[in-house]
Amino acid sequence: MATENSENPPAPPPPAPSLPQYPEMIMAAIEALNDSNGSNKSAIATYIESTYGDLPPAHATLLAHHLNKMKQSGELVLVKNNYMKPDPNAPPKRGRGRPPKPKVPLPPGTVVSPPRPRGRPPKPRDPFSPQAEPKSPSGTGRPRGRPPKKAKTASAPPQAPAPAPATGAPRGRGRPPKVKPAVAPVGC
Repeated sequence: MATENSENPPAPPPPAPSLPQYPEMIMAAIEALNDSNGSNKSAIATYIESTYGDLPPAHATLLAHHLNKMKQSGELVLVKNNYMKPDPNAPPKRGRGRPPKPKVPLPPGTVVSPPRPRGRPPKPRDPFSPQAEPKSPSGTGRPRGRPPKKAKTASAPPQAPAPAPATGAPRGRGRPPKVKPAVAPVGC
């Protein structure tokens, strides 16, 4: 057992007199500076550095982080790059966008109807008309839309014979090129 304790590294030395948390230091700086327009970041940093001597090397980063965090949570208000405590009589900060309409409370015993369905409402039915059987979608028994292309079969003759080109080669797609007439040689 004694060998196990000797192998463990020694415990780290106790930290120097601990600093208060950054939010506490920031609030103390703003109260001590007591400026009516608030205190800017550099004034807060200077006050903290002069009051608390032993600060971490990342003091500027930590200060900026905590100021931003306190601003987001509402502990501080940023006005023209100056931080100040929020006014206790000020109304709470609203979120972005249009506020929702206030809901009117319904009197007790009222039954809430379900919301209206989407789309066009159906035509009202005439109670005196005879019951007609449901129609098929198109009424003729044929399916709607363009009929599918029929596959070419060798046994079926073509309905209208297309004129075959003179060369016998199959015609290509698109507009055919313009044919230039042969020029006869001019004899003198």
